[in-house]
Amino acid sequence: MQEVVPVNSPHTNSPDARLLDALGAGNSSTRLQAALAAGTRPDPGLADALVARCAIEPDFFVRDMLTWALTRLPAEITVPRLRAELRSERAQARSQALHTLSKIGDREVWPAITRSLLHDADDEVARSAWRAAVVLVPAGERKELAADLAAQLGRGDRTVRLSLSRALVALGDVIEPALRSGLASADPAVRAHARATERLLRDPDAGFAPDVDEAKRVAALGPDRA
Repeated sequence: MQEVVPVNSPHTNSPDARLLDALGAGNSSTRLQAALAAGTRPDPGLADALVARCAIEPDFFVRDMLTWALTRLPAEITVPRLRAELRSERAQARSQALHTLSKIGDREVWPAITRSLLHDADDEVARSAWRAAVVLVPAGERKELAADLAAQLGRGDRTVRLSLSRALVALGDVIEPALRSGLASADPAVRAHARATERLLRDPDAGFAPDVDEAKRVAALGPDRA
């Protein structure tokens, strides 16, 4: 059986050099195993390396394991480092930090989920910000968040729109006023997205694609011919 190094071990000040090397290996399986090992034997000395790797790791499964490894470390160690990543110029750094913060669930992070992140030009960053926001938002600010998210109805492709709809639906009935504004929009794509979101709110098992397809059809033909 492998020895589990406790987080308060004296060895935590000197992270395993072999593990650090494996996190940057050319083979994704090696990196995955390294991230698994980092989470299995939580070592605060690895926090910087794990956060840095999140920003550049190309493999989805490895990134997910890196996030898990970070959630195994004390929040007081990881959260400040992840908050700093939210200001990174690298989109993946921002996106992965948001994702990891949502998994940690520290509600004191809420002020760091800024409007600029919620409206980030990079779709993956915005999607991560939406998911983090609905997890961390205080009850008294849910209505304001709903309005902020609904202002982006009609954004992006089907994947982006479905992510936005799911984030809105996660807020519950508080989104209804914001959806009414979307339903009254002059933009057919916004109206269609609002209808799809409203249907998901009423019936989580309802389909999403038809309304988005309708929006595409209207956009292609023009409102006078649809």
